[in-house]
Amino acid sequence: MRKIVVNTELTLDGVMEAPHTWPQFKSPDVDNFIQAGMGADDGAMLFGRVTYEMFALFWPSQTDYIGEYMNRRTKYVVSSTLEEPAWQNTTVLRGDLAANIQAVKEEPGGDIVVLGSRTLIGSLMQTGLIDEYRLWIHPLVLGGGQHLFPDGLSREFRLVSTHAFSGGIVLLVYRPTEQLERAA
Repeated sequence: MRKIVVNTELTLDGVMEAPHTWPQFKSPDVDNFIQAGMGADDGAMLFGRVTYEMFALFWPSQTDYIGEYMNRRTKYVVSSTLEEPAWQNTTVLRGDLAANIQAVKEEPGGDIVVLGSRTLIGSLMQTGLIDEYRLWIHPLVLGGGQHLFPDGLSREFRLVSTHAFSGGIVLLVYRPTEQLERAA
């Protein structure tokens, strides 16, 4: 069965979305790491409508290796209002979130990666359908903004791997302990 993987950037204080732009801490080793992983698990991407619409405005016109990678992948967008998806290879998921995501997980293919989409991630957390979190931690405290984990949600995680980069970013990969117990 395919996994739902949250892949997101956070600050040291857990902020995922802020009203202003973050300084960039990316370094060549981050780019090399990302590029080396591209195509290794050529699965799908999952978005909420707002993030999808932002990505759909930018990525279709990109022709570099990342643009080609993003454009060829299957994309799912959870929305009750999106009528005609503008980005190629997109399927709109409407109705029961848990049933739709479970059905997508059961299809053949690689992992399904959630990019951005804080509201969708919060809903997926409530269903227990997220199998892995890839958290790119930036060496920055913003002191305010929207956090990845909603108030009142309690979960336990197990650290699976870490990777530190020269620019100060650290990639932490966690799995919810419930998923680890089910897989054992």
